[in-house]
Amino acid sequence: MREQITFLGIETSCDETAAAVIRENKNGTADILSNVVSSQIAEHEKFGGVVPELAARAHLENIEFIIDKSLKDAKINLNEIDGIAATAGPGLIVCLTVGLNIGKSIAAFSKKPFIGVNHLEGHALSPGLENKIEFPYLLLLISGGHTQYLIVKDVNQYEQLGTTIDDALGEAFDKTAKMLNLGFPGGPNVEKFSKLGDKNYFKLPEPIINKAGCNLSFAGLKTAVLRESKKINGDEKMKYNLAASFQNTINKILFKKTKVAIEIFKEKTKKKEVRLIVAGGVAANKSIRENLSNLAKEMNCKTIYPDLKFCGDNAAMIAWAGIKRFNKDLIDKIDISAKSRWPLDSTAPYMKGPGLKLD
Repeated sequence: MREQITFLGIETSCDETAAAVIRENKNGTADILSNVVSSQIAEHEKFGGVVPELAARAHLENIEFIIDKSLKDAKINLNEIDGIAATAGPGLIVCLTVGLNIGKSIAAFSKKPFIGVNHLEGHALSPGLENKIEFPYLLLLISGGHTQYLIVKDVNQYEQLGTTIDDALGEAFDKTAKMLNLGFPGGPNVEKFSKLGDKNYFKLPEPIINKAGCNLSFAGLKTAVLRESKKINGDEKMKYNLAASFQNTINKILFKKTKVAIEIFKEKTKKKEVRLIVAGGVAANKSIRENLSNLAKEMNCKTIYPDLKFCGDNAAMIAWAGIKRFNKDLIDKIDISAKSRWPLDSTAPYMKGPGLKLD
């Protein structure tokens, strides 16, 4: 095995078909030899959201071309690859299966080690592609399907401090965009149009803001946006005001809850220096970045964000997680199956549904 490990990564958990070739360099960060992402925005735009069957069909049509392009861009062949990593979950089963099966087939054919990567671990470790990061650190994972605070103790070692009890943050952005008819993809459009409005125009709720530790809730906020959106009758200025007020409310919630999470992290780890890593698709939101950077200054901690191209779904982070797991001998059997739900902290309570008691 070569001193510098090189992995092919494959990602098809939702609506991006992606492949990448990543090599671990001597500094402990990554040399990104290729990172190919094929988006399906055009296919799903008319539906206002991702249609799983259409996404899976597009993956099937594109995956071989994308993998081939990633190898050609990297100027490398399969013989020079040390292992294959593919997303095994969480995500849409019909989509996951496409990338997972082709990854397993390539690994079996080439007699290479195979690693089925947790998509969330890909996000959790993604800042390490460009930054030398020491464990433990506090992670705010914000994406279309997940919103969590976790202590990242090491590769494969996570402790959940808080999570959303209903909608994920990305989901709240997408649904707000749909209610305001701002187009798809929703999150970037809400951020874009919020810059045209008055962020203080609407007073929107901040659910469970003063209780439940650093757990979060966005369903009540989403309902309030729906109620107000029905009153504005297509008025463009009011639409932008509502988008701005939504973005501002999200920032206030994240400021308060992240502050709580930092205090819990300090108490649990006894660390005086806190590194806050913000990852996932919603971490591309520049308003959220600025807001959390302001919090970091107040709390005297350091914020680290992945490059924008590594915030959304991509295969570079999957290959990187594969390398990190490979280095710890966490290699999977070829019969690993796709998982629609796969928490990073398997001991954490499931925090959704009726009957939740929040202190």
